[in-house]
Amino acid sequence: MSRPPESRPDPSRQPPSGEPTIAEDQPDQDPSGTQPSGQAASRLIVVSNRLPLGDSPSGGLVVALEDALRSSGGVWVGFSGQTEDDPSDDLQDHPGAAFQRLSFDLTPQDHEEYYLGYSNSILWPLCHGRPNLMRIKPEYLDGYARVNARIARMLVPHLRPGDRIWVQDYHLFPLAMELRALGVTAPIGHFLHIPFPGPADCGALPNPAELFDWLSHYDLVGFQTERDLGAFAESARQLADGDQISDQLFRLSGRRVRTQVFPIGIDTAAFMAEAAEAPDSDRMRSLTRAQMMIGVDRLDYSKGIPQRFRAYQLLLEKIPDLHEKISFLQIAPPTRGEVDAYQDIREETEHLAGRINGQFATLNWTPIRFIHRPFPRNELAGLYRQARIGLVTPLADGMNLVAKEYVAAQNADDPGVLILSRFAGAAETMTEALIINPHDPHDLAVAMAQAMRMSRSERQDRHAALLEGVMTHDIAWWSRTYLAALGD
Repeated sequence: MSRPPESRPDPSRQPPSGEPTIAEDQPDQDPSGTQPSGQAASRLIVVSNRLPLGDSPSGGLVVALEDALRSSGGVWVGFSGQTEDDPSDDLQDHPGAAFQRLSFDLTPQDHEEYYLGYSNSILWPLCHGRPNLMRIKPEYLDGYARVNARIARMLVPHLRPGDRIWVQDYHLFPLAMELRALGVTAPIGHFLHIPFPGPADCGALPNPAELFDWLSHYDLVGFQTERDLGAFAESARQLADGDQISDQLFRLSGRRVRTQVFPIGIDTAAFMAEAAEAPDSDRMRSLTRAQMMIGVDRLDYSKGIPQRFRAYQLLLEKIPDLHEKISFLQIAPPTRGEVDAYQDIREETEHLAGRINGQFATLNWTPIRFIHRPFPRNELAGLYRQARIGLVTPLADGMNLVAKEYVAAQNADDPGVLILSRFAGAAETMTEALIINPHDPHDLAVAMAQAMRMSRSERQDRHAALLEGVMTHDIAWWSRTYLAALGD
C-alpha cells in the first residue's frame, strides 16, 4: 500500500477566532502515533454506534483496537443500546474492560429517527445499491444531525491534548463537523465499513452535497476497497464539486481530506485455533454422508440469500446425481426486525426453503437447514471447518469477514472451497476463490457443482494462496496501518 502524500497544515482546519481549542499545543507524533520521548502517550478515542459491553467484550473491532486502547489509556464511546425518555447528557462509565468505556442512551425518538430512520432506512440501503428501499422523511435527517451533535457535546469534556479520534461507520458521518464546531483540532479519522455509493445512487440522497461537507472535516477517511474509493471520488466530483488533488488527497468544501484503502481482516490465528479445537458435538450429522455447504449472514436484503437458494434449487434440478450428496446449512440471525424490508426478506427466505425441501427432500436427507438465530463463534468455527463449500454471495458488501473466517477455519490438508460474490469487498484480494455473479443463478449453480467436484490438490492450492492473504492482512494489520496513517 502506497504511503499517503505529504501535505502542509491546512489553515482551514483551525477553529474560528475566540472558539476553544481542545487539543492545543499538541506535540508532534511519529507515524505510529507515539509521542516524543518524555511526552505522555497519545490516547486513542474510538467512537462507534454501539459500545461493546459485558465483562469480556468481544467482536472483531474489539480485537482490532483493544491493544491500541489499552496501551494508550484510550477510551471507547458508543450507544448503550438503551432508550430513555430523559437520558443523561453525561457519558456513563462501564468498568470491567482493558480500556475505558463510556456510553450514552438515546430517547425513543432519537432511536427511531437517527438509528432506524436515517442510518438504516436511508444510508444502509443507499450504500448497498438499493435506493428504491429508502424511506426518506425530513425528521430522519433532523434526528441524525441532532444525535451526532449531542454525541460531540458529550465527548468534548473527556478529550485531552494529544488525543486521536477514530470514528467508525455510517452512523456518525457528521461527528467530525460537530467536533470542529466545538473547537476540536485533534486528528480525526473515519472508517467506513460498508460500501460507498457511486454518483447514481448517492444522488438519491435528499442532501448529497451535505454528505461530502460532513466528510470534509475529517483528516483521514478510510475505505474497504479501491472500488469504494473510486465511488467516493466520482460522487464527490459530480455532486459536491470535489477536487481530487492526488490519488489520496481531495479538497471538499475548501478543506483537504486524505483518503486511503484499508481492507479489514480477522484475528486469523485465534480463529484457526478455535476451528481446530472445535468439539465433534458441534458438527452437523448426515444420514446420507452429504457434503455440507454453509452460509452465515445476517438476514439482510444485501446478503443475497434468496438468490443462493434459487441457485441451489437449480443445481438440484439440473444435477440429480447430487441429491443426498450436498446439504445446505444457512444460518441467518435476525437484524433490524422493525424495518419493513427485513420482514419481507424473512418471509421470502422461509418460503423458498420450505419449497425446496418440499420438492427434493427424502426420508434421510433435508436439502436446506435454515436457522434464524445466532450461533456462538466457536461453534461457527467448527461448522466452517466441516463445510466443503463456503457461500459468501452478497449483492453488495463492504468486505464480508465470513469469507476470511471460512478460509482460516479450513483443514489445510483437505480444505473446502470458497464461493465468493464479485460484489463483496473481499473479492478484490481473494481472487483464488470461485468468483461469481450472485444475480445469475446459473453462474452460482455451476460454481457449486465445480466446488463439489474439485480435486484435492486444486483445493489445497487455492486455499494456501487465500490463507496467506488472510494471515498477512489480519485485524491487527488493519488497525496498525490505519492508526499509522492517522498519526502521519
